[in-house]
Amino acid sequence: MRFPRLLLCLGVWALCGSAKPTERKERVVREAPLSTREHDDAQSFDYDHDAFLGADEAKSFDQLTPEESKERLGKIVGKIDEDGDGFVTVEELKAWIKFAQKRWIYEDVERQWKGHDLNEDGLVSWEEYKNATYGYIL
Repeated sequence: MRFPRLLLCLGVWALCGSAKPTERKERVVREAPLSTREHDDAQSFDYDHDAFLGADEAKSFDQLTPEESKERLGKIVGKIDEDGDGFVTVEELKAWIKFAQKRWIYEDVERQWKGHDLNEDGLVSWEEYKNATYGYIL
């Protein structure tokens, strides 16, 4: 009678000793960084280009000559300067960033919608959603 109890105690002790603690997670959810590049204004403006223009647009700017890049940035600044006084205020910059974020969100929603609307009828049925989200295994 003692041997099975001893064996049970040793088994429980071995399991407890080899148990892996739960992974510690941070309490605060951090947003993704604006850019994967190092932020150092003295060396380069790559971080700012990624954050302000978006990664895709910044890549296209990387392919341009300095003259073309300045010309395109000048056109963007012209769009940001709503009152046309030649200066960009904090309010104008905030409005532009909100506009750019909304534009990106709408474009992403459109892309996602096309990925789910498999029969292209403008509607996403439960079957289409299920298949696009979970695959054909359900």
